[in-house]
Amino acid sequence: MNTIPAYLRPNGDIGIRNHLLIIPTVICSNQVCNRIMQSVPDTVAIPHQHGCSQIGADKDRTFDVLAGTGKNPNVGGVIIISLGCEVVDPKRLAEEIRKTGKPVEWFDIQSVGGSVKAIGHGVELAKRMKAELDKQPQTDVPLSKLKVGVKCGGSDATSGLASNPALGAAADRLIAEGGGIVIGETTEIIGAEHVLAERCASEMTKEKLYHIVDRFEKEVDRMGADMRGGNPSPGNIAGGLTTIEEKSLGCISKCGTAPIEGVIEYAERIPDHGLYFMDSPGNDIECVSGMAAGGAHIVCFTTGLGTPTGAAVVPVIKITGNPGTFRHMEDNMDVDVSEILSGSFSLSEAGDRIWQEIVEVAGGKLTKAEILGHQEFSINRIGPSL
Repeated sequence: MNTIPAYLRPNGDIGIRNHLLIIPTVICSNQVCNRIMQSVPDTVAIPHQHGCSQIGADKDRTFDVLAGTGKNPNVGGVIIISLGCEVVDPKRLAEEIRKTGKPVEWFDIQSVGGSVKAIGHGVELAKRMKAELDKQPQTDVPLSKLKVGVKCGGSDATSGLASNPALGAAADRLIAEGGGIVIGETTEIIGAEHVLAERCASEMTKEKLYHIVDRFEKEVDRMGADMRGGNPSPGNIAGGLTTIEEKSLGCISKCGTAPIEGVIEYAERIPDHGLYFMDSPGNDIECVSGMAAGGAHIVCFTTGLGTPTGAAVVPVIKITGNPGTFRHMEDNMDVDVSEILSGSFSLSEAGDRIWQEIVEVAGGKLTKAEILGHQEFSINRIGPSL
């Protein structure tokens, strides 16, 4: 049985990283969180622009993404820092994350006495919590415990021809091991949703897949916009993609061939085994942040044109099928599968190469994005600010 070293969480989850996460409940807390992260090595902050002037579903989404990110199994402990007057309740947020059994602390800047005192208090707290996390041992766990997100961005013609189908082969292998795969990007399946629908394991799942596509298209219509104005993007078109359908048919190949067991909402917890679709935007960072909030351990990200972004609490493996992109952006790319296009590499061999990278990263190898300090984080919005 294939195994990887991991951190066992009190609720039975396993983590392949052991981050101390610093969460601002509101944009007003961002600078304090960033200064604490800068002062205590190997901590991660997730600054964002939300947490205030939000109501209803939009407020709930911000809460859910922050809570889900704190619950992510790669996070060993959490510090929550609020201002003291925002709509996101820090006490409730702490209680939600504590359900995992991991240590969670919180305080607000107003009560502590301002930014300088809050930074000092947070640094001492972070040092103490980080010292405890560093004592936690790892134990070998089966690869079947892994949940991997599959994502593409900065696509060109090589994405649909090489890197996406190669990632699909690796996705099939993880599912065969008993692991979980989540694919997102509702915008990136339009025109090919019927292909995915035929792979749904139940009629209910098929109906939900069609529902989320219809919901998105109606929202675009409500805004008086045309999807074709931004999808494919100018970069996609320059890379050889000409229509939404052409792009979508290439995009969906990255999730392999397994049946789709269910459709979940943005940032909803990803089930443990099988293939799932998460309703999420095509925006790279918002999509990956949703997957991380849902509990993904790793995200595999294919790109033809090249993109450097990573994520706050999950390693992001960058895969390209474009040999020029791998040469020119080698400091950002992890895996090159361009030999598929030259005929010197089979799809199966390319899938094996990606699979080996997944195993090594799950075992502790740092991705290029991690080495370069890419910790991007963004929350998908629903409504306007008040």
